[in-house]
Parts: sequence; C-alpha cells; structure tokens
Amino acid sequence: MVETCDLLAFGAHPDDVEIGMGGTIAKYVRRGYRAVICDLTKAELSSNGTVDERQKEAAEAAHRLGVSERLNLELPDRGLYVEEEAIRRIVAVVRRYRPRLVFAPYWEDRHPDHGQCARLVEEAVFSAGIRRYGDGELGDAHRVRSVYYYMINAFCRPHFLVDISETAQDKLASLRAYESQFEKRPGSVDTPLTNNYIEMIESRERWFGQQIGAEYAEGFLAKTPIHLFDLFEGVR
Repeated sequence: MVETCDLLAFGAHPDDVEIGMGGTIAKYVRRGYRAVICDLTKAELSSNGTVDERQKEAAEAAHRLGVSERLNLELPDRGLYVEEEAIRRIVAVVRRYRPRLVFAPYWEDRHPDHGQCARLVEEAVFSAGIRRYGDGELGDAHRVRSVYYYMINAFCRPHFLVDISETAQDKLASLRAYESQFEKRPGSVDTPLTNNYIEMIESRERWFGQQIGAEYAEGFLAKTPIHLFDLFEGVR
C-alpha cells in the first residue's frame, strides 16, 4: 500500500524529531503538507519513564504538531548499527510513503544512537532508489529529492534556517508532552533532560531566529549542495 507524504522525519527515539524540528513540521503541516514521523526505537533503555508511557507521550506530541501518522520500527535502543535488517526496515518505510524530503539527526551528537540513526537513514535512502534492491519485497524504488539533518544536542553553524516563529509554541508544547523525560518527578533519575532542557532548546531556537531577524528558527545541515531556485527569492 502506497501512502505518499511530503516530509518523512526519522529519529532514533521518540522526542528526537520534536527537539530538532518540531516547529518546521508544524509549520508545513499548517500549510497543507503531509508529514510522517518514524522512530527507530521505543527508547526502552531511557532512565525515566516506561515504554508504554513514552509511546503515549509520543502520540500526544505528534498530535500537538498536527501529525496524523507516527511509526515505530522497534529496533533495539542502543542497538542501532548499520546492518542489513535495519536498513531494509527503513527502506520499506521510504518506499511506502515516497517522501520528497527526508530528515534525520545531525550525525555528530553526544548520543551515539543519533549518529547511527543518521547513517542508517543515509544507507536506506540510497538503497530505496535502487530498483532491484529488495527483490520486490520492499515496494517500488523511490528516489528522495533531498536529505537534511536536524540538531538534537548539537549546536553548530547550520547550513540553512527555517523561520518557526508561528509554530514555536507548538514545538514547545510537543516537548512538554514528554513529561517522563523533561520533568523531575518523585523517583525520577537526574539526567541532562531533566535540567532545563526545554528551556535550552528554546534559547537555541531564539538565537537561530535572531540570525535571520525572526523570533525563532530551527537549523539544518546538508551533505550536498542546496539548490537556490532563484538567487533573490527569500534572500534578506
């Protein structure tokens, strides 16, 4: 069954996509584009919260961004490696939804799973475009127009910025849906996420916004040249 989308965002864990590009997703969903989120794992090794709790939070977070479909490939948390079975599962998702754009975490991050997610997605996007890959079992070949990378814990100079002033509060609301991760509760373990992490992300997006004269922006990176369709269109 083919269900096309415009934007397909992959994350290693539920909450990765929201941290890196929740505002961009909400912005384009508002404009009528279809976005799908695909988490590779259920984050079953997280210090706080349970798998069931995290899944409910992920569904609520997607709802707050306006995303109607979220998948989970149930790969092992801290067990993401560039291996055939994981690549095939991601290829099947790419071929099922046939996105124009694919997003993955920036490949340099303090959490190894985020970098591994980026590498897996790169491999899968390439293989998804090979007609004979999968011997017809994974759907018809599909070539993605571009792959872009969003930041989670990293802070670096982005290749481009997206103004999310109109949807920044949607992004922050989606992060607050993850109470088990970002709030200190009785019995919770102290982690970087429970120490003003949402406030840090908000500050980062405010700083990016300041670079383009906006209230908030999200930063992205690319491994290939970005095509400007018009030299003056959108340039300020």
